Amino acid sequence: MLRSATARSRTQHLVSAVIACAIVLGILCGGRLLAIQLERKTVHWVAPQDFFIKNQGLAFERAAARRPDILLLYGSSELTDPIPNRASDFFSTAPTGFQVCPVGKAGTTSLIILQKLGALGSELRGRKVAISLSASSFFASAVRPEFYAGNFSLPAASGILFSDAIDFDLKAAIAKRMLQFPDTLAEDGLVKLAAKCLASGRPIDRMVLKAIWPLGKLQTVALDLQDHFEALLYILAGGRPIPEWLRPVHSHRPRARKSSDGDYQHTEAFDVVWPKRDAAFRARIAAASEWTDLELLFRTLAELKAEPLILSMPIDAYAARGVSISTRELYYDKMRELSARYHFPVIEFEQHDADPRFLVAHREHPTPRGWMVYDRALDDFFRKSK
Repeated sequence: MLRSATARSRTQHLVSAVIACAIVLGILCGGRLLAIQLERKTVHWVAPQDFFIKNQGLAFERAAARRPDILLLYGSSELTDPIPNRASDFFSTAPTGFQVCPVGKAGTTSLIILQKLGALGSELRGRKVAISLSASSFFASAVRPEFYAGNFSLPAASGILFSDAIDFDLKAAIAKRMLQFPDTLAEDGLVKLAAKCLASGRPIDRMVLKAIWPLGKLQTVALDLQDHFEALLYILAGGRPIPEWLRPVHSHRPRARKSSDGDYQHTEAFDVVWPKRDAAFRARIAAASEWTDLELLFRTLAELKAEPLILSMPIDAYAARGVSISTRELYYDKMRELSARYHFPVIEFEQHDADPRFLVAHREHPTPRGWMVYDRALDDFFRKSK
């Protein structure tokens, strides 16, 4: 009699637990569907804007990728600097039939961009996407860890490592690069373990990877729910900043300063060649790790079957001081060669090399005149028939 009562009690508790879990699951699924619907309805309002959630999450990027009249533009701090004629502002009202959705902030590099694209996966199949590259990224031997950490996105990292959109060998190469920034992986043991297993290539590690794969997929789903929750709060708040206590991911905000007209022009001469600086510049171009990351980005785009346009900013006048034209040409040649290998169109704006009227002095951001040239290139690319 006692055993029967105990069994009935356990059954009741089990049924209650199942019902409670079902209710929670229903609320989460309902909230996610509501968020997706609102993301779709507000995508044209959100697309031209620059804010933390869009840059660090994937929800708004995915919503933009699903719209045929929105062009995703990935880049760095040039996308956030409030300079007249900036693409996101110029196309905000879709004057030629489409909007530009900027994604990026200060310090963004190819390794960060490829993680975002890889996490979006099949959403980019057959989709046009533009990528803006800063020439200075290819003049340093290594990516600065603080820049990478400031742009690192756990949803993107988890999404690409536990994705089926790209093959094992490419993910292994990406994982090896990600492991060179251990501080960013320390906050999530599952992503760190997956990266180590992918990078090692040993049979035992492949077995471990298969064992944790379901957990990785589950974590990706959880991060996706979190992402949609933040997006929902942002929309319901009318675009106002989300309180820090509601933000599950630490914020790394770029600092943008207003530009004055004096920033756009400089008349200093740059035609004197300094042999030591010239030789050092050649060595830096040859040794830059950004070339490795750029090729990984190109491989990711090719596997996703996306249709990219590569916009490579010209060399800034200040970076060109003391460097010969023939040495600077090495950068443009290498960019063209790598892009041609993957049959990707590239615009280098080489005719504006060391042109202080095209880039803001010291900042490597397009001037208002430079942005007009950028805008024309984006317009031609988007409206060009396949």
